[in-house]
Amino acid sequence: MSRVSKSPSTNPTTAHALLQRLRDHGVQTVFGVVGREAASILFDEVEGVDFVLTRHEFTAGVAADVLARISGRPQACWATLGPGMTNLSTGVATSVLDRSPVIALAAQSESHDIFPNDTHQCLDSVAVMRPMTKYAVELQRPDDITDLVDSAVAAAMTEPVGPSFISLPVDLLGSDIDTTLVHPAARTPAKPVGAVQDGWQDAAEQAAELVASAQHPVLVVGAAAIRSGAIPAVRALAERLNIPVITTYIAKGVLPHGHALNYGAVTGYMDGILSFPALETLFGPADVILTLGYDYAEDLRPSMWQRGGAKTTVRVSPTVNPIPRVYRPDVDVVTDVLAFVQHLEERTADVPAKTPHDITPLRERIAEFLADTERYQDGMRVHQVIDSMNTVMAETAEPGEGTIVSDIGFFRHYGVLFARADQPFGFLTSAGCSSFGYGIPAAMGAQLARPGQPTFLIAGDGGFHSNSADLETVARLNLPIVTVVVNNDTNGLIELYQNLGHHRSHDPVVKFTGVDFVDLARANGVEAVKATTREELLAALRKGAALGRPFLIEVPVNYDFTTGGFGALSI
Repeated sequence: MSRVSKSPSTNPTTAHALLQRLRDHGVQTVFGVVGREAASILFDEVEGVDFVLTRHEFTAGVAADVLARISGRPQACWATLGPGMTNLSTGVATSVLDRSPVIALAAQSESHDIFPNDTHQCLDSVAVMRPMTKYAVELQRPDDITDLVDSAVAAAMTEPVGPSFISLPVDLLGSDIDTTLVHPAARTPAKPVGAVQDGWQDAAEQAAELVASAQHPVLVVGAAAIRSGAIPAVRALAERLNIPVITTYIAKGVLPHGHALNYGAVTGYMDGILSFPALETLFGPADVILTLGYDYAEDLRPSMWQRGGAKTTVRVSPTVNPIPRVYRPDVDVVTDVLAFVQHLEERTADVPAKTPHDITPLRERIAEFLADTERYQDGMRVHQVIDSMNTVMAETAEPGEGTIVSDIGFFRHYGVLFARADQPFGFLTSAGCSSFGYGIPAAMGAQLARPGQPTFLIAGDGGFHSNSADLETVARLNLPIVTVVVNNDTNGLIELYQNLGHHRSHDPVVKFTGVDFVDLARANGVEAVKATTREELLAALRKGAALGRPFLIEVPVNYDFTTGGFGALSI
């Protein structure tokens, strides 16, 4: 990212005050695509805020989402009016369903010419964004901009965290502001603010008694536990009491990859992928399920942990339960997750360590997949690809570092099962929104958040090519992302559902003609190779990891699933 020198001194405008207040709240990067509002804002009005030009507004929204998720601080994205704003809306939807504090900004027609659906490129932006944001407003008076940014940040940083949106009429964006107005200092919460119900300590006491008396308790951890800063305390509690930890997709890495108490992340496709009763093995013997920062949007359904015998459930969350119809816990503790874990640590100080239930057969089944060295004539298998990525990640990352990012597709569920994650958010995917094309911008956000750490991206041909224009953005920023495109010229997950529903595939709905992703990458300034064997892939991954610049590997793959193992998906 290059920073342009500051413009000559002029009267401060709304644009200047907007960027200044974003910077005061810790926003250092604005991702986006600018339109005719460039007459009113240059994005070099304030030192300390970088603008990253993307090829698509969706990329801007997701990059801001992931940078905000990892940093725990608000980040911003920008779009022009009309179609720019609607393009941005899918990125905004990603940040609301994946819980990231994003400040989304979009230009609007001049204030005297806002006639939605009649004026050229004029839509009711606030009405579009309101259902998927924590806060949505249109600027009416230039001098209000500082207050609107404060409100947007406050809403975004309140659990469940999510996006705020400000619509900015072009003429007001370029208007002078009253410099005599005094505003209080920006106050950005150190971590998200959540609900705390009166009497939560009494509920926590019940939870402590349940844990103390349980034979096989299990901790089910979601991303709100990470946002609360509770992970060191969760790990200490789990290790002292010898309680296994299971996570949602995006909380992978709460315990390191090889930790004995790390029972893995859960996907509803795992029984089918493994042809093994994985959910029964994980949850069947459990008698107490303690959900820490659990969020239904993270796609771990309560039905998954209801396998086996009767269970007592405890919900610990910084939000009031929004889904009692599908999850009505026996004990509900509404408070900060860290505060609860500290309370539980104190109340169980004399409780002897538990004996975790045995999941050796499941681990052996996973190891069997990852040890697969067979050479398949119709393409590599995804578990072979992920094992190769794990191998090179372990070789190149410092302990507790590195990020594997997954775009959306059937391969993503292999990543949930098999991908290495040694830190919170060490495996990144979109559990809530799951939009095609997530991979490139998510990898951008991850690399910008962790510039000294390796970032690997796995993407399918369908999702990757839906947003592949931003390969040029990756090249322009020279981000050392190693991308693996697993290519079967098919929307594989949709083909699975066709087979489930109709016992056959209708090719025109799922089949593509071939794309040469190596040539595509090179055309965008990214070095690339094709790998067709495990040995070639390992060599390519090692080369890419050592380059220090973007690198892409195309890998022909094939799924050899049969519908028999997927007959009762837990999704």
